Amino acid sequence: MPRQFGTRSEAQDPHPHQDEESPRVAYLIGRLDRALRKHIGDAVRPLGLTMQQYTALSVLAKRSPLSNAQLADKSLVSPQAANEMVKLMEQKGLVERCPDPNHGRIIQISMTGEGQRVLAECDRAVIALENCMMETMSGQQRVMFQRHLKEALKALGAGLVETD
Repeated sequence: MPRQFGTRSEAQDPHPHQDEESPRVAYLIGRLDRALRKHIGDAVRPLGLTMQQYTALSVLAKRSPLSNAQLADKSLVSPQAANEMVKLMEQKGLVERCPDPNHGRIIQISMTGEGQRVLAECDRAVIALENCMMETMSGQQRVMFQRHLKEALKALGAGLVETD
């Protein structure tokens, strides 16, 4: 059962804002998400990818092979959108599809060597973007920032599979 929010105890802020003029954390994260989507899209477009294709290749680099449904879920797109995206990436030689040896109706998607090469180029651009975004943070602050983001994702049931 999905977690319910907005109960009386959760609605009371246990850590009151020091500055009532500050925007809500949810608003700031939403703005950050929009900015990252734009900048990542701009960074990977010259390499022939969309932000969604970059995300899919990043997912496949960590877990491969995956079914279309698994890739869609982990890439934050619908199964229909993932299917179209995979077709395009397959035409570019970035991924390949093979029948699952254990289940005749499932097609497994894997990254090709060309996909790995393109992903490595995209990763360099995204790392530069992340470094720019966190340039005022120390190494320890960056680690803590990432830890806090993972904890927030986990608290909302959207945590990553990887463990620390």
